[in-house]
Amino acid sequence: MMKYLQKLGKSLMLPVACLPICGILMGIGYALCPATMIAGREMSGFLNLLGFFLVKAGGALIDNMALLFVIGVGVGMSDDHDGTAGLAAFASWLMITTLLNVNTVTTLMPSVAENANKTLAFSAIANPFIGILSGIIGATCYNKFKSTKLPDWLSFFSGKRCVSIISGVVAIVVAAILLVVWPIVYGALLALGNGIVGLGPVGAGIYAFLNRLLIPTGLHHALNNVFWFDTIGLGDLSHFWAGETSADVTWSLGMYMSGFFPCMMFGIPGAALAMVHTAKSGKQKVAIGLVASAALCAFVCGVTEPFEFGFMFLAPVLYLIYALLYGIFTVIVSLIGFRAGFSFSAGATDLVFSASLPAAQNTWMILPLGIAAFVVFYVVFRFAIVKFDLKTPGREDDDVEAEKKAVLSNSDYTQVASIILEGLGGKANVTSLDNCITRLRMEIKDYTLVDEKKIKSAGVAGVMRPGKTSVQVIVGTKVQFVADEMKKML
Repeated sequence: MMKYLQKLGKSLMLPVACLPICGILMGIGYALCPATMIAGREMSGFLNLLGFFLVKAGGALIDNMALLFVIGVGVGMSDDHDGTAGLAAFASWLMITTLLNVNTVTTLMPSVAENANKTLAFSAIANPFIGILSGIIGATCYNKFKSTKLPDWLSFFSGKRCVSIISGVVAIVVAAILLVVWPIVYGALLALGNGIVGLGPVGAGIYAFLNRLLIPTGLHHALNNVFWFDTIGLGDLSHFWAGETSADVTWSLGMYMSGFFPCMMFGIPGAALAMVHTAKSGKQKVAIGLVASAALCAFVCGVTEPFEFGFMFLAPVLYLIYALLYGIFTVIVSLIGFRAGFSFSAGATDLVFSASLPAAQNTWMILPLGIAAFVVFYVVFRFAIVKFDLKTPGREDDDVEAEKKAVLSNSDYTQVASIILEGLGGKANVTSLDNCITRLRMEIKDYTLVDEKKIKSAGVAGVMRPGKTSVQVIVGTKVQFVADEMKKML
């Protein structure tokens, strides 16, 4: 399971690599035009309009992040990273999100329209979880059916052409299951939210922990509706921005938002610095490229997805720790009386806007709280990454410097591929072939047929056997040429 999650994490790095530009554009945009955060706020002047333009440009990607995951996971998890898998994944996404949108569901099941919780559930169906699920469907169908041979009268749809069709059928089945399961899960989270409302600061901490933990599934919106809006008569966000105070409600107004500020503004930059410092030698620039702009984006406007999706599947244990830190800081913030609110997210821009509202309290405390969050996130992340050898950006197995320096002693790539294939027991023994920066990665049927000496005679740097059905051949940076030849032979 962990191996599968790590493979999923690596496939997500392709779409995640698109997100740093969002952080740069939105960070600069919100700095130039803070009014963009407030709906209906008047904007005028060149800098304001430029800021608005940049925010929209960055939002084009962040608002459609689920679609990036559809294609990235579809292509990334397919055996040979073929675009057909991405197309199949997109077909699955269209099927699921169309069949489960509110209009379709209420037509199929009119009773859903009478249940506000179920309507809320299906209005949030186009989320990253469904995007990842669609990508997995597309990739799995591609891997299993890319070589399917159909009867002559259907031969046009043989091979890769049938993958999208099969993915669509699978998506229909998945949509039928989600039609029943999704509102149940969503409703359970709403009930959970109701249950922890009365726990005071501890309840606020539990909420913040679950809010972060559920980000990959999109189900955090269920809890947000309980605590931020007036779903059950709470509405921390709506009452805060209506100009009310704690005297007007039955809880400490702002307690379900305030804890996010030190974590997003300062904790994420601290965690990002830990990732950079623990990156492997020579890969720190890669790590900086992935996390620096994400940290800036989190600080300025509270957009955290570019940072979170950069490691949540590569190192799920670290993401659990990350969510726990949010919960702990929210409890502390609730107890000491720092109160701030957001209309968009917990970044510096919303902090400045909310500081003048009646419910805001002790906003100056963001400085000591922020310093504490930066230090704690940095120390905890650095310790966990090093102690458990977690595969954060810049620490993936594929980035071993020794392998990058490996030199293939034979420049005849066809001959090298032929010898390796013979050493693997022939093409009948190979079920899948993939490659990373330095290695060929094969799945085989019978490990007893593998002849390591034969493989090494091709002039490769080494052979690894991670499992009974897995063989990895260290070729070096010319691995792509060998892989291309082997794919032809297979």
